[in-house]
Amino acid sequence: MTKRTTMTTKKKTKGRSRRGALADDACPSCGSQMKEARGKLRVPVNGEEIVVPGAGHLKCSKCKEVVLRAIDARRLGEDAVAIYRKKHRLLSSEEVRALREIHDLTQADLARLLRLGANTISRWEAGRNVQTGAMDVLLRLIRDVPGSLDFLRELAA
Repeated sequence: MTKRTTMTTKKKTKGRSRRGALADDACPSCGSQMKEARGKLRVPVNGEEIVVPGAGHLKCSKCKEVVLRAIDARRLGEDAVAIYRKKHRLLSSEEVRALREIHDLTQADLARLLRLGANTISRWEAGRNVQTGAMDVLLRLIRDVPGSLDFLRELAA
């Protein structure tokens, strides 16, 4: 649950304090109390809707509104990206990191060689974003085909 402050001077009515602010556990739509829930949630990843089972969230028993806390939202996004990667047989975030480390490259080095933005590799490795299929093929070439990294270095020079 979200952190709750208790003040005995406030009188709550329908999830709102006398000053009109919502209580910490109140539904933003109807003001009823939200409850912890787990279930399937849908998240778009690269234009595709991914179903994430067992996702933690708050749910209103009255109007069925779903609210994600920041930690739940981050976890949901990471889980959706992992499911997407598995479904499309893309390298995992751990495999991307291992590929980079085996070749003794920093995230900035790999991003420069692939002509990507400075933070892209970091996002892939943290599971916040997913590489495209084309980038996945290029990563696999670096990993599996001898000389491909040298070729990219020549292009970048």
